[in-house]
Amino acid sequence: MINLIFKQNNNLKNDLLSGLTVSFALVPEAVAFAFVAGVNPAVGLWAAFFVGLITSSLGGRPGMISGATGAMAVVMTAFVVLYGLEYLFAAVILCGIIQIACGFLKLGKFVRLLPLPVMYGFVNGLAIVIGKAQFSQLKENHSVVYNSSLHAFEVVGQWISGSGIYSTVGILAATMLIIHFLPKLTKAVPGTLVAIIVMTMAVQFSPINAVTVKDFVETQKKFAVEKNHKTKLFMDVKNDLKVSEVHAKASEIAATPVQIVEHDEERKAGRFMIPDISFSWHDFTIIIGLAVTLAAVGLIESLMTLTLIDELTESRGRSNRECCAQGLANIVSGFFGSMGGCAMIGQSMINISSGGRGRLSGISAAVFLLCFIAFPPLWRCIEMIPVAALIGVMFIVVIATFEWTSLRLWNKIPKSDFMVIVVVSAVTVIHDLAVAVAAGVIISALVFAWKKSKRINAEVREEGGTKTYILEGPLFFGAITSFKEIFTPSEDPDNVVIEFQNSRVYDHSALEAINNLSEKYKELGKKLHIKHLSKECQNLLKKAGDIVEIDVHHDPAYHIATNQLD
Repeated sequence: MINLIFKQNNNLKNDLLSGLTVSFALVPEAVAFAFVAGVNPAVGLWAAFFVGLITSSLGGRPGMISGATGAMAVVMTAFVVLYGLEYLFAAVILCGIIQIACGFLKLGKFVRLLPLPVMYGFVNGLAIVIGKAQFSQLKENHSVVYNSSLHAFEVVGQWISGSGIYSTVGILAATMLIIHFLPKLTKAVPGTLVAIIVMTMAVQFSPINAVTVKDFVETQKKFAVEKNHKTKLFMDVKNDLKVSEVHAKASEIAATPVQIVEHDEERKAGRFMIPDISFSWHDFTIIIGLAVTLAAVGLIESLMTLTLIDELTESRGRSNRECCAQGLANIVSGFFGSMGGCAMIGQSMINISSGGRGRLSGISAAVFLLCFIAFPPLWRCIEMIPVAALIGVMFIVVIATFEWTSLRLWNKIPKSDFMVIVVVSAVTVIHDLAVAVAAGVIISALVFAWKKSKRINAEVREEGGTKTYILEGPLFFGAITSFKEIFTPSEDPDNVVIEFQNSRVYDHSALEAINNLSEKYKELGKKLHIKHLSKECQNLLKKAGDIVEIDVHHDPAYHIATNQLD
């Protein structure tokens, strides 16, 4: 990464100013992700407050910012249309319970086992996703259309044109320049905060024409409500249509002006309530799928962001504690009518680059956000911020987040590792983070298994009518074929010794291979002696009976397939 090792101690002033900066960036992100999920902006804003406050106070990574995220919002979209807000809140609560269970089971520690190429792919993919999300805010003249390839309604717009494009690019560029150069002059105030304030004043006190947060929220809210309404109209008649009629009917609904009656979702957001579902087995089957997906996506993004910030600040967070805090935050969010969330890599990068290190930075960001929500005069100040300035801030985040050094590694690291970086990045952009990380881990594991399968070999000695095989290398499922090819039972003498002191037996497949080999020697009437095999393997070698002699003297005390957690 470029100049991204931030070694700095906690500082009250820095934490407060950084928290204020982050709160400005949280507003449009929370609003945008609420629209992605198909809910009212208040549902996203309250989620950013609850999740941000609880994880900053109790989580395992001081300085990491959490809130409503796109990764979780994307998987909520269809669910909200089909089942409504009440079921969404119930799913968020169950998601939190699952995350707390993961924390108590100490599953969070396994994020440390993720290969470095997966980590590179994660940050590269998220940087691209964050960058792509900003371009959608550079459009105007929106309308609702039916996308036949996605089989869904979506809001589309045209790129800003005319004088608007010049003012937008100018504000965006000026914001990025201030953020980049101000720290070279002074670090007393975060460059991001100064850039937002300067650009807001420039727009408000000059004839510059620019889209503000107020314009953005009102436009997005209007078309999000229209999209949801038309989607529901289409779902009501879809089952009665022939396949050939679906596209025509959907296009007709998309083009027809409708009189929309908005439901007051803001009344629910921020107020304690128990989700209005029956909590029957049927309802549980409805929410369990979404809850598991949200829990997986949220934990993966949070724990990988935690690992990234650990590297950038040269400190270490507590992953299992973060799992529990994220879970508690989502439970509270569900009961208070908000959409839940997880760690936000973009806002976390803004925080640490602005000097935020302690818990106070995240807590203050959440409190400032609450003030914006609760006090209309402060909210009107937020509404004046030009969207282009916030886009400039996020572009700086994209540049800083992307692992540029990975582009220079294509001919310096194994091709398989570079392939993992590309695959994880691409799948993160095309599908979602959980699938991307799973794909990267699977590919890395298969490549590792293939390479290690070629490492098993043996030194063969024959003295006094006894043949000894001294094994070298790991014995596991991938090495079974190579292991079998080492031995020649039909040609061996009556006494055969297999020495395991320099080899490690890792799994049940390896044990079965040893058993099968002992059976071959048994059928030939030959005696097989096994030395220095672990006690676990000795206990499982039952098929060989009294034909296999196991020498337990000076056996190593190691374990296979251990489930103990430190």
